[in-house]
Amino acid sequence: MFTPDKKKAKPGDIVEFKKNDFIMKGVVLPSSCKKSIIVDIESLNNLKKLPFGYPNTVVAHHKYRVVDKK
Repeated sequence: MFTPDKKKAKPGDIVEFKKNDFIMKGVVLPSSCKKSIIVDIESLNNLKKLPFGYPNTVVAHHKYRVVDKK
């Protein structure tokens, strides 16, 4: 079971989140979003095997956990 944490990620941090029953990892990109972050999922996941058509995704603050700080 995936359990998010309460830490807020900053640009460059690596986060983990669940999307469409997949556990994904990505690098947080700079943005001015207040309730979510933009994550580059292409750099850490093999998107050819996953059913996603975009290299980035938006994740709400309460739906991810920080795996590695910048």
